[in-house]
Amino acid sequence: MSRITILAEAELRRLVGLDLTAVACVENAFRALSTLAVAMPPVMRLDIPEQRAEVDVKTAYVPGIDAFAVKISPGFFDNPKLGLPSVNGMMVLLSSRTGLVEALLLDNGYLTDIRTAAAGAVAASHLSRADSSVAAIFGAGVQARLQLEALTLVRPIREARIWARDAGRAELAAAELGERLGIEVRAEPDAASAAAGADIVVTTTPSAEPLLKAGFVSAGQHVTAMGSDAGHKNEIAPSIIRMADLYVADSASQARRLGELHHAIEAGLVAAEAAVTELGSIVAGHAPGRRHDADLTIADLTGTGVQDTAIATLARDRALAAKAGVVFES
Repeated sequence: MSRITILAEAELRRLVGLDLTAVACVENAFRALSTLAVAMPPVMRLDIPEQRAEVDVKTAYVPGIDAFAVKISPGFFDNPKLGLPSVNGMMVLLSSRTGLVEALLLDNGYLTDIRTAAAGAVAASHLSRADSSVAAIFGAGVQARLQLEALTLVRPIREARIWARDAGRAELAAAELGERLGIEVRAEPDAASAAAGADIVVTTTPSAEPLLKAGFVSAGQHVTAMGSDAGHKNEIAPSIIRMADLYVADSASQARRLGELHHAIEAGLVAAEAAVTELGSIVAGHAPGRRHDADLTIADLTGTGVQDTAIATLARDRALAAKAGVVFES
């Protein structure tokens, strides 16, 4: 007889939050990707152009973890016009020993949001200046909000600017974040002004054309590109990749196919066979992170299956400890 724990979004929100434990969980996942024989197949992707939509399926087996997650992650980016969230989804957690389903996490994309924000915090902690205090966030959705919150966990952020193509959403996000985080947050009507003088710039949009131009960045900044997780997405100008003193990918193979690196290679600015530093190598101490305060650093985060396995097992462990969820026996 097998037991399956079913957890809904509300329960998962109570069990797993955006905190330093979640950041450490994702950081360990990056370390594992660099140091262990992780099995992580390419992302399976389904596009539905008529709805400006995509569905990604990600998974990874990490040696030493007793379960692995398979995640289904739809993104329907016109849904806000219908009063619906643009992302949702679920994770299935299976035993690494028997292959039996252990948990069904009906998170509607919440766990993905948390692990993605945590990845931004990991990147900032290793690549931005330790005294970084001013952040610029491109985008005004859920991930934009979470990225700023995540930065406050690892850096002394005292000021933030929000830029989005929808100025009204930027104003709303800035007001909400300022009140919740207790720091100065303002909406910027101009993207260049938002980035100017910021210590950390994070892009969080599904844009298909660069929003962060080469003239917007300067020495000493750190840039995390979160949105380019498909070949057609492109948030930062390809020339910025070549400008960087240090370019880092979550997965080199994925970034070459899906990330901002893909566009720099396509533009002939970076050789397809060029060596790429992965974030896990820096976390593990196998490669250096930021060397100098004046360096321009880039993190190209396409989203990896190891992050999903890590956050799903954290949710499962906390559910078992709290005796949460509905248990189904078969």
